[in-house]
Amino acid sequence: MASCICNCFTLSNHNPLKFSNSIPRASLFQRHTHLHPPRETPSSPCLTKRDLGLSIVAIFLNGFLPNLQKAILAQDLELQRYTDSKEGFTLLRPSSWIKVEKAGATALFEEANNGSNNIGVVVNPVRLTSLGEFGSPQFVADKLIQAERRKESTKDAVVIGFAERPGQGGLQVYEFEYEVDSTRGGMKRIFSAAFVASKKLYLVNITHSDKPESPLNSNTRIMLEQVLHSFDAAPLT
Repeated sequence: MASCICNCFTLSNHNPLKFSNSIPRASLFQRHTHLHPPRETPSSPCLTKRDLGLSIVAIFLNGFLPNLQKAILAQDLELQRYTDSKEGFTLLRPSSWIKVEKAGATALFEEANNGSNNIGVVVNPVRLTSLGEFGSPQFVADKLIQAERRKESTKDAVVIGFAERPGQGGLQVYEFEYEVDSTRGGMKRIFSAAFVASKKLYLVNITHSDKPESPLNSNTRIMLEQVLHSFDAAPLT
């Protein structure tokens, strides 16, 4: 995913990390459109009291108290704030996930005992000052899915949705969601966010298994969406 976006934005010769990232259909992620109907998944068992409670809190606070919503969900979902002051970005990440080192990655967090579920950040130079100079969220989504489909390991790739939100200081932040069926790990859900600041392209890619026989539960979905929406430029100090 990171390599797809980097290629779209015509970066310098710096080689980005190639992530294969995934995340579920968002319940809080408001999209402009759906390019392809999401695949049907088997019926899930009834929500647990915890999952139902989190969903109700999220829906209520999202409409009335967005700032309080973020604080409550981050605490209840056991998310920690991670800020890289040197590179200039910040995001929430699951407190139980492990930070690992990998060539080409600015930051990489993996679920304990399951490294295929991960959150990766890549920062690369770019000749743009904003994402809008390259194109709309839909234009970028089209380019991304085309690049994903060209990979030999990709059996199918479908864009679920995209959106634009304001970031720190009015930055344009694009968010994308799609699913990939690959020979490397099967079905995965991918959520990504990107923004440009100081002529650098910032990407976060969140990968999670989303196989038909074991789809993402609502609690994990909400947690990963919070990570996605938290990705932003680090506040100036």
